[in-house]
Amino acid sequence: MATQEPLVGRRERKKAATRKAIADAALRLFLEHGYDKVTMREVAEEADVSATTLLNYFPTKETLVFDHDADVQASLVAAITDRPAGTSAVTALHQHLKERAVHASAAPGATRFRVLVQSEAALTKHERDMWLRHQDALTAAVAEAEHLPSDDRTCRLVAAFALQTLIVAMDSDDPSSTIDLGFALIEHGRRAG
Repeated sequence: MATQEPLVGRRERKKAATRKAIADAALRLFLEHGYDKVTMREVAEEADVSATTLLNYFPTKETLVFDHDADVQASLVAAITDRPAGTSAVTALHQHLKERAVHASAAPGATRFRVLVQSEAALTKHERDMWLRHQDALTAAVAEAEHLPSDDRTCRLVAAFALQTLIVAMDSDDPSSTIDLGFALIEHGRRAG
């Protein structure tokens, strides 16, 4: 007797393919014509989906640009919870964010993508907000790793500064050294506090 698992898997694969097709079409149009010159309807047409389908996957125009957000929080928390024995939470977070920034800057089309994001205030704000909304989860993970209360202000500041460091590094000519500098300041601040 067949189980429903393959059906669920197929459905999820189809949803993921639709989501990717929409995001790819949007990015292509934004890069070719400029973010402000492309409408949601044009993206739907390019992706060959209805406007309703597009809005089901991407409720705002900004979300079309940042399609990679779904697993970000889980990866931030896992960087701390799954860190190697003997590695501090801050060191693990430093390594994770450095790898993320370096990988993002080396990806094909990274420079064009950064120019697109920097060209629109709405995109810059959305990217910043997207990262900072993970601050509470990251604070809790750092606090748990450090055996501190979940509302510990030092852990909250570490999370906030780490996420801000990543935001600055994304637009830096040298993301790796920017992350290193940011975490040197975080470590210095922790020692001084």
